[in-house]
Amino acid sequence: MLAPKTFFGGIHPPTMKRTSDKPVERLPLPDKVVLHLSQHIGAPAKSGLQIDDKVTYGQVLAEAGGFVSAPVHATVSGRIIAFGNFKHPLGQSSPAIVIERDKEAREPVYSEKPVKGISLPPAEILKRIKDAGIVGLGGAAFPTHVKLSPPPGVVIDTVILNGAECEPCLTSDYRTLLEQSEKVVDGLKLVMKVLNAKRGFIAIEDNKQEAINKIDEIVEGLFGIDVQPVITKYPQGGEKQLIKAVTGREVPNGKLPSDVGVVVMNVTTSAAVSDAVNYCMPLTEKTVTLAGECVKNPGNYRVRIGTIISDFIQMTGGLKEDVPLKKVILGGPMMGFALYDLNTPIIKGTSGILCWSEREAQMKPRTGCLRCGKCVEACPMGLEPLVLDALVNAKRYEEAEKEGILNCVNCGCCAYSCPGGNPLVQNFIVAKNKILADKKKQAVAKDNKK
Repeated sequence: MLAPKTFFGGIHPPTMKRTSDKPVERLPLPDKVVLHLSQHIGAPAKSGLQIDDKVTYGQVLAEAGGFVSAPVHATVSGRIIAFGNFKHPLGQSSPAIVIERDKEAREPVYSEKPVKGISLPPAEILKRIKDAGIVGLGGAAFPTHVKLSPPPGVVIDTVILNGAECEPCLTSDYRTLLEQSEKVVDGLKLVMKVLNAKRGFIAIEDNKQEAINKIDEIVEGLFGIDVQPVITKYPQGGEKQLIKAVTGREVPNGKLPSDVGVVVMNVTTSAAVSDAVNYCMPLTEKTVTLAGECVKNPGNYRVRIGTIISDFIQMTGGLKEDVPLKKVILGGPMMGFALYDLNTPIIKGTSGILCWSEREAQMKPRTGCLRCGKCVEACPMGLEPLVLDALVNAKRYEEAEKEGILNCVNCGCCAYSCPGGNPLVQNFIVAKNKILADKKKQAVAKDNKK
């Protein structure tokens, strides 16, 4: 087994992985699903369906709206009862299809006629991944078929499966490594064939020894594939940090992993790739970690995409009556988003839902910058957050851009390490959005002058 590796910077928050011993439990089918046409980075999917149309589980509801896009499939059989703008869990309203489940309908079974996917030509493997609507399931939700289609002349020699799951509280990837080990490895082999990559690594943090041992048994004897333990540290699962730790290669600012010959993919995405290629199974469900002091039954649950979050929580047993709910977080506590409405649906990128009490959600008192430099030590991108924060607070955005603010990966290490309780990463996100919006306006104005 290879020796553990790591990267510069980072922090060591409490792992709080109290659901790591909870096997995945499949939940009942929801009575209704809300399926947003934008569940991925890129153009929203496009649908020609109408209200009252009947749909079948697995049916394509909306085709990809461009190259960087992904189709959306029906996650239950039933009837379309609404089509319009609905609240998206990431904050905005966006087009979505609402399906009322037909409780008498029998769903197609995709596992009856499997094929040996590895025997298929690369083009067919890629087509099946695209047709299944696979996107990055670690949270980024980048269409997988696009990631596996590098520009002409770009050679990918290494594929890394990200099994670090460095976010506190989340354990859905860990359970996938334990419970779908063969699929995880099979997905890696399929992706390596598509890219003609010679090396494959499955990177797992060294606090997940059971997963390391199980995957290591499977890959033993497989040429070019290894388990790579990585030291438990946040954000070990960050794409650039993982590449640096595993391969020693550094992705330059403004460049992509493919520019250094690497593709990184989440382990759960790899398992979904295996299902898509071997069984033509579309992406219709997701394993989600439910945690926090407020829930009666924390655990890992397999649920249909589009299930309303309040319904999902209720299906698991609901909330405790004696522990008041303070905050609900979509994702992990470091990079997740506080939900403003529980009547929003689970989407493809949902990996966790945290129902936090007053104690868990308690914030540090804000005292201002102490010039201690802890944020600089923690930043895995080598930035100087205290300098960036001063520029942002003074609205000197051009100078902040020159200091590298657009290279910030929103990991939150700076805010976590700040003894003064400064919301550094939150300020940077707002500033980056403004800088990018201004750049877009300038580009549009320039085009209009032509």
